[in-house]
Amino acid sequence: MLGDLTTDDPLGFKFRETTYKKRVKTDAKKSGVNEAMIIGKAFIKGRGAMLAVMEPNFLMGSMGSVVGEKLCAAVDKAMAEKLPLVVVACSGGARMHEGVVSLGQMAKTSAALARFDDAGGLYICVLADPTTGGVTASFAMLGDCLIAEPGALIGFAGPRTIAETIKIELPEGFQTAEFMLEHGFVDMIVHRKDLRSEIARLIDYCQK
Repeated sequence: MLGDLTTDDPLGFKFRETTYKKRVKTDAKKSGVNEAMIIGKAFIKGRGAMLAVMEPNFLMGSMGSVVGEKLCAAVDKAMAEKLPLVVVACSGGARMHEGVVSLGQMAKTSAALARFDDAGGLYICVLADPTTGGVTASFAMLGDCLIAEPGALIGFAGPRTIAETIKIELPEGFQTAEFMLEHGFVDMIVHRKDLRSEIARLIDYCQK
């Protein structure tokens, strides 16, 4: 589903030693996918669901225009077929190589999920390591149920950035999944080997 959709280069972005277009080609070859998100219909222990899974080996799972388009398409398909939506987030944040085009996906994906919520859809988000930046500040934290993997880094700016900018001493384990659970930012911590069973249980419970 939208598997051939590839990113553009709206800024003509250049690194010191390469270009954005070349980096996209390199990461596509390395990861085996064309973009940082894969979407499709699946069954989770027999329960139908719409999946959107991020690929951290493609530009650190960053969200550019294509990731936003794919997530919105997954939301629309889940709504049309009355399926739960399961997202696996693993990202360094918004893809700054695309500038405001990337940042705009934060609002676009959030609006799509608001429509899904209004339609009574079930949205489960799994927060893998790391889930940060614009992804955390948009679709990753909007789930009806937020499941974190053990030890995952979850936050907007990383601990080092925060310490260097606002010069405060951060709590021990700050922004880990366990810290987030203790402070009410996620609903549960589930090891990857148990995710299928837990997601299936949540689907059964929430769609009675």
